Amino acid sequence: MGHITAAGGWPNSKRRRLQTYFSESECRLEDLQALVSQEMDMDDLTFASSVQENVVLYDCKALATMLAEDTSKKQLMSEWSYVLSDGPGVLVLQGAFTDHATIDQCSAAFAGIVEDEKITKGFSGDHFAKAGANDRVWNAMEKLCVREPKVFIDYYSNEWIAGVSEAWLGPMYQVTSQMNTIRPGGKAQNMHRDYHLGFQSMKTVARFPAHVQVNVSPLLTLQGAVAHVDVPLESGPTKLLPFSHQYQQGYLAWKRADFSDFFEANYIQLPLKKGDLLFFNPALFHAGGDNITAGSTSVLRTVNLLQVSSPFGRSMETLDRLRMCKAVYPALFDLRAAHAGKMTEDLERREDCAIAACAEGYQFPTNLDLDVPDGAVAPLSQAELMKQSLEAGLVQEEFFKKLDAQAALKKSM
Repeated sequence: MGHITAAGGWPNSKRRRLQTYFSESECRLEDLQALVSQEMDMDDLTFASSVQENVVLYDCKALATMLAEDTSKKQLMSEWSYVLSDGPGVLVLQGAFTDHATIDQCSAAFAGIVEDEKITKGFSGDHFAKAGANDRVWNAMEKLCVREPKVFIDYYSNEWIAGVSEAWLGPMYQVTSQMNTIRPGGKAQNMHRDYHLGFQSMKTVARFPAHVQVNVSPLLTLQGAVAHVDVPLESGPTKLLPFSHQYQQGYLAWKRADFSDFFEANYIQLPLKKGDLLFFNPALFHAGGDNITAGSTSVLRTVNLLQVSSPFGRSMETLDRLRMCKAVYPALFDLRAAHAGKMTEDLERREDCAIAACAEGYQFPTNLDLDVPDGAVAPLSQAELMKQSLEAGLVQEEFFKKLDAQAALKKSM
């Protein structure tokens, strides 16, 4: 591949590669194997209580005073950031919730929400399980806040959640959550990566430049979980592959059979106690496990899944893209008609550019209670709906109906 030298910038002895894109053909299992063969050395850590199966454990009781002073808090947060990036990519804060009554009140509120929604909406769907197999509360943050504001305050005033979130994302982060209960007999998930690029098709991922896959997507979110019950191994705690977040082509590889087989042969699991917090890099290969508990020892594996987002993933200005789409669609429709529907490659590209400038190209944020993905990991974006409508020859009125219906689904309940 050719190189360029930036005038007045990079010395001639240092050359910068031109923009590269990953392809699935570059995914080599041996590269992943080399990465996950690393071992986390306790000598590289200052505040951890232990390392088990390459998962770094912290004793919250022993470290509690560090959160009260700015210098010591930043030292602790710096270590967490190191573990999540250059380390194994996963840590557990043991005993982060000492007030189990708050957890129980939160669980009771979620159970009430589940029962209410079964009456009003029936069984809701999930990413990996069929509707009704488990209990998942989408938009659990807002629903808990509105239903039980005092419980919400007691729960989310937890300084450990805030500390790890700030360590990875800085201040101004935003928290969302989905409560998930896996019943005995509940099946394991497929190995995957998480939001953002983990929610896209391989074809879409391949369109994103390498630096976005490696350096941007994993730094926009943090994945976490609060154990609402004791989670023994038999109940299926999250299956994890430490250091797998360092595999650069991972967003293109996680659906491949050879990578999935390797994960299933090499993942680790750690039991959690009620009140523990699990946090991991969103690029880490992981999957919920099988709940094989039964009878008198059965466990309803109840975990509040946290997804913390960077404040930087938003534009400077707010635009009414629904209004813009309604203005642009008739003109694009007429352009197609002027060519009798015979679109050249040049016209297709120009149309795509116009749609990208006008419509919302990303599927999120949305209301997953209503905007349920249909046979895909994500629902249609506004841009995808516009392109499909043009290709189908939908007249203005029909497209507007679909556009308004989509917008209504994305609104908060």
